[in-house]
Amino acid sequence: MDYMDFERPVAELKARVAELSAADVSGDVSAEIGKIDARADKLLAETYANLTPWQKTQVARHPKRPHFRDYVAGLVDEFVPLSGDRAFSDDQAILGGLGRFDGRRVMVIGHEKGDDTASRIRHNFGMGKPEGYRKAMRLMRLADRFGLPVLTLVDTSGAFPGIEAEERGQAEAIARSTEQCLRLGVPMVAAVVGEGGSGGAIALAAADRVLMFEHAVYSVISPEAGASILWRTPEKAAEMAQAMKVTAQDLHRLGVIDTIVREPVGGAHRDPAAAIGGLKTAIGDALSELSPLSPSELQRRRRQRFLDMGTL
Repeated sequence: MDYMDFERPVAELKARVAELSAADVSGDVSAEIGKIDARADKLLAETYANLTPWQKTQVARHPKRPHFRDYVAGLVDEFVPLSGDRAFSDDQAILGGLGRFDGRRVMVIGHEKGDDTASRIRHNFGMGKPEGYRKAMRLMRLADRFGLPVLTLVDTSGAFPGIEAEERGQAEAIARSTEQCLRLGVPMVAAVVGEGGSGGAIALAAADRVLMFEHAVYSVISPEAGASILWRTPEKAAEMAQAMKVTAQDLHRLGVIDTIVREPVGGAHRDPAAAIGGLKTAIGDALSELSPLSPSELQRRRRQRFLDMGTL
């Protein structure tokens, strides 16, 4: 099992207890093993209840966390992928398509990081290029035309910073995508499911409701990059993460996000089905609140929500 350093002692104890529980032992020994297991469960829960921002960043980046395709499989029925920006190419870092969420037709858009070396390269580690954000805009406009709610799943370290992306108008594409989110006359719910990095995240997250997994992170810059700018060394990333208030708990207090979605102990990667189930409930609740609102009211509230951020 792939353990992170801060959870390793208790997690390895849990694994050992599981091995002992499978052995043929007497009733007294089995009872003692059960007590140790219960104590390990408590210690692991306490560990995850008190993670530092940097530790949460490590959990958010865990390569085994569910990705866009996993969420689509667990949340959406009859998914039909839609491709291309109709201008340059089909970016594989940002995917989207039509489907049904609890019987309701929706448009789903999100970042896909990939789950092995080959797929991570194919999906560019979830770092969208201009054509990815232009594809997202195309799908949002399509959803607006046909009155379909938009669901977005945010999981990116940031938009792709390569020269070719800048040549094709990366900043303009991100700005236009953010603008398109704010212009929608249909309900929009965004969920930060892993990393929410910089403009690459906000371009898909300027929504009516922003949900966030409890161990996800959301920030204007990565802790390593911020530390490199301020202290000229990425080794102060943990200090930077603390200062930037990147956690769901901090952002909820600041009014940047609306809902914190609980994760299984150990993170979403330990029990993807439970994590996806919790997210499904949160999305359903948000859509139920937003559906009765008129297009003009949705636009007004969404715009005001972002104007109010940072005010005392």
